[in-house]
Amino acid sequence: MEPRSDPSRGTTWSMLEQHANTLIKHPLSELLQDEARNASLLIDGAELCADFSRMQVTAETLDLLIKFAEDRELGNAIEALLSGAMVNNTEGRAALHTALRDPAAPTEVRDELQKFLDYADAVRSGERRGSTDEAFRTVINIGIGGSDLGPRFAVAALRHAGGDTAPDVRFVAALDGIELRTALADADPATTLFIICSKTFTTLETLTNARGARRWLADALGEDAIPAHFAAVSVNAAAMDEFGVGADARFAMWDWVGGRYSLWSPVGLSIAMAIGSENFRSLLAGAHAMDTHFREAPLRENIPVLHGLLAVWQQNFTGRNQRLVLPYDERLRLLPEYLQQLWMESLGKSVRKNGAAVRYRTGASLWGSGGSPAQHSFAQWLHQGSAETVVDYVGTANGLSDDDAEAHLQSLANMLAQAEVLARGSMPDSGDEALRAHRAHPGNRPSTILLLPELTPATLGMLLAVYEHSVYVQSVM
Repeated sequence: MEPRSDPSRGTTWSMLEQHANTLIKHPLSELLQDEARNASLLIDGAELCADFSRMQVTAETLDLLIKFAEDRELGNAIEALLSGAMVNNTEGRAALHTALRDPAAPTEVRDELQKFLDYADAVRSGERRGSTDEAFRTVINIGIGGSDLGPRFAVAALRHAGGDTAPDVRFVAALDGIELRTALADADPATTLFIICSKTFTTLETLTNARGARRWLADALGEDAIPAHFAAVSVNAAAMDEFGVGADARFAMWDWVGGRYSLWSPVGLSIAMAIGSENFRSLLAGAHAMDTHFREAPLRENIPVLHGLLAVWQQNFTGRNQRLVLPYDERLRLLPEYLQQLWMESLGKSVRKNGAAVRYRTGASLWGSGGSPAQHSFAQWLHQGSAETVVDYVGTANGLSDDDAEAHLQSLANMLAQAEVLARGSMPDSGDEALRAHRAHPGNRPSTILLLPELTPATLGMLLAVYEHSVYVQSVM
């Protein structure tokens, strides 16, 4: 796509600024009294439900944001992304990560997918064994950035789906040696498999840890054992060969796969080890379902589009330059850390496509933690502090098992209560004026609720695709 005009100089931008000044007079406590408005901001897409009713917006706000999107030719930009056009201006290439989960992907993509999934299943079943003919019980993924954050998060989120044949999947990213030492502490060399994930196979942190793992294994089993205990994912076949990775344990990735999108590629080998090939395909299918929603749903009823447009609205027109992600399902506790790379690496820009400096905000800082622990750490800052932020609450309607049903319902109730007080505020009925002021929650602080029916590989894929496409929408605007 060609560089286009500065959006902040357009008529619609000025209209949004004027509208924001008017909307200040209408707090969320007032807006939330309109049930028709609230219902119109409850959007279903694929199997995911998004509740935008606690954002400080009206029908007029959405009309202006949709007009802004049309001015920026967002519909054409979505089609360009999903059809493989060149949308990565700085690297001069398409962003083809959505092709990795498309059933109609190119043959080379489908073949490599089948190859690494077959390998993962062979490890899980015990067909693929180590140099001493013992089945692998421990798998250690060595990578950093996109070669670590996505797989690490997905394995933590979906470990419950792995079944009895799943090995213990661990991750090593930090350079200082401590994480590697911890991962190896109780591992048996004879039953340990390493996966080295490095796009170029030159990343300092990854190669330092990989060499440390190689020494540990060779000291125990000898150099001849190396090919049986290492797999690798890279574009650099020669470097994988030089390291000693066997030809049948080398998996290709492509230079058109950005690191922050690489979990859908063979970099997801550790995920497949943890959950199996069928579940990995479900993860891809869920993401593809959200790709289809993103492509086909009208802008006004499109979850990633609205999420992205409202992010632009909050950041540039209401002055809220932070986004807090609070998952109320412990399995999603690493979601904020994963999203930090996706969000801030993508949007951490200060120049436009043509190299000109921007005159507007391009990407909020993003942070967060598990929702329940947050209530006992930084929730006071969130509710009563002077710096306001935008919150994404992420939850699952159903928990892991019936045994946890009551606790899960309490967690959901807490999530909804937090969102309500954040939006509507509260004032104590009793106490002197100063004490009441200290206990008051001013409210009028926006949030979105993203609700999955349950946490499965498919619904996790949908959730991650929402955030990927939200980031893309923001980049287009």
